[in-house]
Amino acid sequence: MIDPRTRLLHDYAGYILDLDGTVYLGERLIPGADRAVARLRAAGKRLAYISNKPIGRAEEYAAKLSRLGIPTEATEVINSPVALRLYLQEAGMGRRLLVLGEAPVREELLRGGFALTDDPEQAEVVAVSWDRSVTYADLNRALQALRRGARFVATNPDVTCPLPGGEEVLDTGSFVALLEAASGRRVEAVAGKPSPLMLEVITREWGLAPGECLLVGDRLETDLELGRRAGVAVALVLTGVTDRRRLAASGVQPDYVLESIADLA
Repeated sequence: MIDPRTRLLHDYAGYILDLDGTVYLGERLIPGADRAVARLRAAGKRLAYISNKPIGRAEEYAAKLSRLGIPTEATEVINSPVALRLYLQEAGMGRRLLVLGEAPVREELLRGGFALTDDPEQAEVVAVSWDRSVTYADLNRALQALRRGARFVATNPDVTCPLPGGEEVLDTGSFVALLEAASGRRVEAVAGKPSPLMLEVITREWGLAPGECLLVGDRLETDLELGRRAGVAVALVLTGVTDRRRLAASGVQPDYVLESIADLA
């Protein structure tokens, strides 16, 4: 655990901010988030926004942040499809992908120069994501490609996604579990939290060591775990899913606890 007496909140060179629960709640900006981000920018800090959700485009997240009062470029948003694209470009697993995923994932992979195929015999990589229109035929094609030796990757590990009102629906992790059970194989790489891949691509692009970066998020099981795996300091905000009682019961503690992101100002 980093001692705040020797490393202050403003001492880091790069700041990686979770979105929902940290910067905003739904369509409402966390009070003071805009001022905090403006202060970081004025101090010359590097900024990135991260999200596991694979059914949104980086451009859409940037537009939402800008609309809420935090001017943002799409290149500053690293969601799980962007992280997967960057990972695959570096990993050299293959260029022909069989994708279970919606338009934002497919568009991101095409942007990376990959070719998409529905032919299990041609696929070099099976990329699994959240797909709300997936069919039995889609799943079976992915299975056959895996049985033929295609590499196995995914955008994010979330088994379900919570919706307003308390309902939960199937997410990427459910499709990954099904294909793991059917193929007898384990997914090789997952781009989203808490896998360190997302932060690794950010710190490499910035040219910063993990110790020079601070991750700010609201979830113990994803944000805090991600920071621990990637070797970056973590500030937990209490504006999302984690309250002080749940934090006190956790066996792993963040480096900093903030009432909200506004404390970064």
